[in-house]
Amino acid sequence: MNLSLSLRTKLRAGVVLLAFGAGAAASAATPQSAAAPVPDTTEQRVAACTSCHGAHGAGTPDNVLIPRLAGKPAGYLLQQLEYFQTGQRQHAPMEYVVRQLGPAYLRQIAEYFAQQDVPYRKLPVPPVSSETLRRGEQLVLRGDSTRGVPSCVSCHGAKLTGVQPMMPGLMGLSYDYLSAQLVSWRTRTRAAEGPYCMGVVANRMRESDITAVAAWLASQQPPSDLHPAPASAQTEPLPGWCVMGHSGVAP
Repeated sequence: MNLSLSLRTKLRAGVVLLAFGAGAAASAATPQSAAAPVPDTTEQRVAACTSCHGAHGAGTPDNVLIPRLAGKPAGYLLQQLEYFQTGQRQHAPMEYVVRQLGPAYLRQIAEYFAQQDVPYRKLPVPPVSSETLRRGEQLVLRGDSTRGVPSCVSCHGAKLTGVQPMMPGLMGLSYDYLSAQLVSWRTRTRAAEGPYCMGVVANRMRESDITAVAAWLASQQPPSDLHPAPASAQTEPLPGWCVMGHSGVAP
């Protein structure tokens, strides 16, 4: 037998055996069945939301700047998602999450969290003076006519749990989140197409007033029913100055 031919034959056989062995090893490493598909459920679709806002949108004690979503009016939640898309409300993680989502998806998210009914979790409140808390109570329940600041209850409902379809509740939110949002309204990193009520109100408040309101609200025990009041509960008309573009700065 020709030695070179025999050698070539053996080499080819070795290559085939090696290839077969590699294929067998790869076959053994390949799962017998593909991974189970991810279920297309609403819970799965909002997983990116609950990873920060907590299960069912209940909020998390680990980050007091991330708000509770559960039970807020669907119209309000949808509007805020749209504002994150347009940049009228600025927060980089939220802007990224909603950037590519269509209107139907945003509505599904809003309606899901609006329907959630989960217990309130008490959050820490920084120590403040009794005088500060009294000032906060005054502003929340009665307002301050000398500065043109209406009471919080006049818009957010008698129980401060919000009013359908667009007014959010203030109960169950942390001191840090409440004060941060009032500052955002003042600096226009949070805005609205109109009316621009909160921008006006926040600019008429002193910094000490923001501390007082946030501390008093965060220190209250929410009512057992955190659902927003029906639209019929909104009996007071919006103030005449509650229009988009008004600076709202107190003289």
